Amino acid sequence: MRKAYVFPGQGAQFVGMGKDLYEGSSEAKALFEKANEILGFRITDLMFSGTDEDLRQTKVTQPAIFLHSVILAKNLGDEFQPDMVAGHSLGEFSALVAANALTFEDGLVLVSKRARAMQKACEAEPSTMAAIIGLDDETVEGVCASIYEVVVPANYNSPGQLVISGSEKGIDIACEKLKEAGAKRALPLKVGGAFHSPLMEPARVELAEAIEQTAFNTPLCPVYQNVDANPHTDPAEIKANLIAQLTSPVRWTQIMERMIGDGATTFVEVGPGNVLQGLVKKVSRTVEAYSAK
Repeated sequence: MRKAYVFPGQGAQFVGMGKDLYEGSSEAKALFEKANEILGFRITDLMFSGTDEDLRQTKVTQPAIFLHSVILAKNLGDEFQPDMVAGHSLGEFSALVAANALTFEDGLVLVSKRARAMQKACEAEPSTMAAIIGLDDETVEGVCASIYEVVVPANYNSPGQLVISGSEKGIDIACEKLKEAGAKRALPLKVGGAFHSPLMEPARVELAEAIEQTAFNTPLCPVYQNVDANPHTDPAEIKANLIAQLTSPVRWTQIMERMIGDGATTFVEVGPGNVLQGLVKKVSRTVEAYSAK
């Protein structure tokens, strides 16, 4: 039996997240307080008793999900014995810290810089994303490629569910064309901008500099990365893939398929929400999937 630990990305946040950890463990409380210090504001106040609106700001959302996931993983202690790890988009940073490829402090600093750089890129150009349900990947890819505006596949979430990303006009055109092509649904998402698209290039450049200057270690197990869905343990490769991630699609379906092909029989979701468990089950009904407690 091989165990895969998976870490969620943006969208999994909820008011009250992490409060039970903070109140139930002195080690967890110390890490949360250290995070408040590093960030320069009390993110715990926003996580535990802020509003949905507070938590929807990218500069808050990303560090909040990272903190909940990483501190929960640390709280598992000796129970945390991964054979492999992966994280969805932002969750890749949580996975790297949990697998000791990055320190808690360095991971949080990078996530905060990533969030601010992405928010800046979003504000520079109106852009958005949409979930396309009920079409095969090749059809969605073909329609995106046929549109003159910026529009690309962004998140391969599960078979028949692909999120596209691009300019507002590009997404509007793509949604119409994809409905004509037989999509069951083409749902615009409430997001700040076009994540995992060429429109994130300014953020990629900004984050690349920070990643290059950060020390990465060999992780305690292979990390399956978003960009190519392959397992990596070499710090230089991990860095390069992490930099490319902002303007490349998240190949989550392929990561799940690869992990299962490599022997994963149990998937443990570490962090807020249970979205990833549902996606795992859409790839394979035979594997076990549950949340870390």
